[in-house]
Amino acid sequence: MGSSFCADDWFLEKGSLIPVGWYPILNCLRQRTVKFIWLSLIPSVFAAEPVPRLSSINFYGLHRVSESRIQKVLGVREGDRIPPSKGELEDRLEKIPGVVLARLQAVCCEGRRGILFVGIEEKGAAHFALHSTPLGDAKLPQPMLDAYDELVRAIEIAARRGSSGEDLTQGHSLMADPDAREIQERFIGFASDELPLLREVLRNSADEHQREVAATIIGYAPDKRGIINDLEYSMQDVDETVRSSAMRALNAVAILAVKQPNLGLHISSTWFVEMLNSIVLSDRTGATMALLNLTDSRPHDILDLIRGRALPSLVEMAQWKSLSYALPAFVLLGRVGGLSDDVIHSQWTAGERGAMILKAIGAEKKKRR
Repeated sequence: MGSSFCADDWFLEKGSLIPVGWYPILNCLRQRTVKFIWLSLIPSVFAAEPVPRLSSINFYGLHRVSESRIQKVLGVREGDRIPPSKGELEDRLEKIPGVVLARLQAVCCEGRRGILFVGIEEKGAAHFALHSTPLGDAKLPQPMLDAYDELVRAIEIAARRGSSGEDLTQGHSLMADPDAREIQERFIGFASDELPLLREVLRNSADEHQREVAATIIGYAPDKRGIINDLEYSMQDVDETVRSSAMRALNAVAILAVKQPNLGLHISSTWFVEMLNSIVLSDRTGATMALLNLTDSRPHDILDLIRGRALPSLVEMAQWKSLSYALPAFVLLGRVGGLSDDVIHSQWTAGERGAMILKAIGAEKKKRR
């Protein structure tokens, strides 16, 4: 193994360490407006330490293979620097008997340190199926692509200033930052004028960046009911950035659906639940956030589907060492176990995660009797 650190080997976004992905920070379980932060690895944060050290290592997908076996092959511990080769480590892990796929991702940040997630798909485990790669040449107009790039830069600048608030109550994202918000408001016109083209790109463009942009902009269409199927389709895209864009857009529609039930917006929970079993971290975290919104009123059908299809995955996520990542799964698990938000909140603040997880699992066992 070489000694050089290759950032592009670890982080999904192209050409930059800055925008890694969205994930929620829940300030209050009763709060109806969900705030997001733009998770970022800003080079200046690590100026004194070019290769970040790890604050925590979090595992998922382990049901038969032991964590100790994975840890031994991984050869990386908390406090170590992020290793230089993501691909080499994944190859080593995939040679373990019973392991089909391995997926490592480093994200930011706990203090000045990074967080490592180690995903494993075991032989015979639930597998999240994806569409085949499209082969068409459908393309978006250049002004639409340029506006998307402007938004990424605006969010990056806003995040550096500490401005990361976001309003999703209109069924699409509107950032608190005025520069980013102005660009997003342009997306409403794009989505209204070019809806057929956006749909064509989502299904038939071979360019994943084109599909990623389309999945974001289509979410701004005025007729939210009309784009639900498009976004649900894109949640099975072969590219994870496209899936993440579609989930973020559909999550905003879900918030609108809860806020204004008279609109009759129906969002299927099926793919969100299946994503809880995905080997890709952003699939799991995005799905968890959406399911928190969809289970706000405790719908029995969705909670039953989670119990039947993804309870073990939710339990392991709720036990992650990184608290900001564990909290959403912890809340969702408590709801699946029939616990009130007040009880969930008190267990979390008291540091009694294990006790609540046992309560949730125990409640589930009683329901099966």
